Parts: sequence; C-alpha cells; structure tokens
Amino acid sequence: MPFVRISVYPSTPPSDRKAIADAVYEAMRETIGIPEGDKFIVVTAHPAEELFIDPTFMGMNRTERFILAQIFLSQGRTVEQKQALYKRIAERLHSAIGVSTEDVMIVLTENTYRDWSFGNGEAQFVLNPPAWVRKAAAEN
Repeated sequence: MPFVRISVYPSTPPSDRKAIADAVYEAMRETIGIPEGDKFIVVTAHPAEELFIDPTFMGMNRTERFILAQIFLSQGRTVEQKQALYKRIAERLHSAIGVSTEDVMIVLTENTYRDWSFGNGEAQFVLNPPAWVRKAAAEN
C-alpha cells in the first residue's frame, strides 16, 4: 500500500512521466511485494525555481533529468529489501527512459497500517486487518 510522489523538471515529457511511474511500481512489485493493482503514484513537474537540487551532493552528477521519488509505505521492510528496491528503481528508470542512475533519488517514509484511509473516511486496515497485520499482532 505505498503512496508515491515523484518530482521531475518540466522538460520531462509526459510519456516519460508515465514510464517513470510504471517503472517505480514494477520495481516495488519485484522487490517489496506490492500486490497487483496497488498503484497510487503522483508525478509532478516543478520548474527550477521550485526544485532546488544540489547537482553534485554525495559525488553525483545530477542533470535536468533528475527524478525524486518519495515513497510512503508501511514499516517492516528489511534493509536488504530497501537496498534492492533502490537498485531496481534506478535500473528500471535507466532501462525505461535512459536516465542516469545518478539522476535518481529515492526517499522512503515509513508508517503503520493505522495511517491509511483508502476512502469513505475509514481506516480499512484498522477495521478489517489484512493477514499480514494479524500475523504481526500474533507474533507480538
């Protein structure tokens, strides 16, 4: 049940924006077990006067093709799963639109199942916990 916000520059063509969203979604499915159809992604273009990115921080060479993906997801993934996710997103974006992996920044923001409402003003996973929530509760 991740929610993803992706920021790009306006020079990113609409077709690339769709390819970016698809690449991030497929990478999440491959590495952290996101179910089919659990796709909630917003891609927003920001002009240079709204997107302030250091072009060389951490030894990178960032360009106007820079992509920032912030992924909100439930806590519980291992460091190894997160590392696999970062790598796979960068690989998929490079394959899909030819962007350099140095132009891909990813930030994970973890929360719990209590922090999500998928509609109707209800916290569906609180009212009807899925199997993974019940399992975690039984283990504690």
